[in-house]
Amino acid sequence: MNIGSGLMKCLAYIVLAYALAQTAAVGADLATPTAHAMASAEDAGLRAQVLLQRAVAHYQDMKDPALADFSSKGEFVDGELYVYVVSAAGVLLASGGPSASGIGRNVADQQDALGKPFFREMLTGAQTNESGTVEYQWLNPLNNKVERKVAHFQKVENRIIVVGYYVANATPEQAQALLARAVDALRADPGKAIEAFNSLLRSPYAEDDLYVFVIGLSDKRVHANGADPRLIGTDALSLRVPEGKFVQEMIAAAGQRDQAEMDYAWPNPVTGNVENKHIFLHRVDDMVVGVGYYAR
Repeated sequence: MNIGSGLMKCLAYIVLAYALAQTAAVGADLATPTAHAMASAEDAGLRAQVLLQRAVAHYQDMKDPALADFSSKGEFVDGELYVYVVSAAGVLLASGGPSASGIGRNVADQQDALGKPFFREMLTGAQTNESGTVEYQWLNPLNNKVERKVAHFQKVENRIIVVGYYVANATPEQAQALLARAVDALRADPGKAIEAFNSLLRSPYAEDDLYVFVIGLSDKRVHANGADPRLIGTDALSLRVPEGKFVQEMIAAAGQRDQAEMDYAWPNPVTGNVENKHIFLHRVDDMVVGVGYYAR
C-alpha cells in the first residue's frame, strides 16, 4: 500500500466514525418520522462521500482487480449505497447495485428520466476536473419512484469511480422553477397543461416530492393534482389541514394579488408523512396554480 492511499483510508474511517458519533448523539432528539427522514438524507450524503473515498483508495491499491470487489455485495455496499465504475470511454465496468446488469455496455449516451445525458456530463467533468458531482432523475428501487439522485465521482487514471444517493426533498428554487414552467404551460394551452399536470407517467411537471395543482377560483374545484388523482374534480373547499381551512385562505390570497405564498402541513407523497410545506401560488385567469416544497 502506498502512503497516499493509506492516508485516504485513514481519513475515510475518521469521517465515518465522526458521522456515526454524531448520529448517536442526536438520535434521542429525532422523535418524529419527518426528523428521521431529514437526518437520513443528510447522513446519506456523508456516507456516499466516505464510501467513495474508500473505493478510490482500494482501486489505487488493487487497480482493475478491485472492480470485482465493487460488483459484489460486500464491503463496498452500504445499505442503499453502492459503487459503480465507468471507463473514460463510457463503458460500465463495475456496479454493486441494480445497474450491474449493464456491466460491459457503453452507457455514455444513456439519459435519465427527464432526458438528461448525465453520464456524458460526468465523463466531460472528469476530463477537466477529475472529481465532481452530477444530479439526475433516476428510479429508486426502494419505493419505485423517480427521484433526484446526486452522484459524487472521482477519476483515477482512466477509471471514473462513482457513488450516488437519492435526495427526496426538493429545494425552494426547484419549486419556483417548476411553478414558472406550469404557469407558462397553462397560459399557452390550459387543457393540454392540466392533462400534463395530472399525468403520473414520467410527467415533466413532477420532480422528487414536487407536483403541480390547480384550483378554479369560480367553481372552487380541483382541476389538477399531480400527487393524488382522486382529488381531481372534487370540491376544493372540503380539503382540510390541522391548522384550518387553507383552501379558503389560498383562494383569498390569489384573489387579492397575482402571486402569494403560504405555509401549512400536508402529506409528502414520497415519505408518506405529514410534513410542513411552503407553497408558491400564481393566478392565471380564473385559476390558481401552485407548487410547494417540504421544509427540511
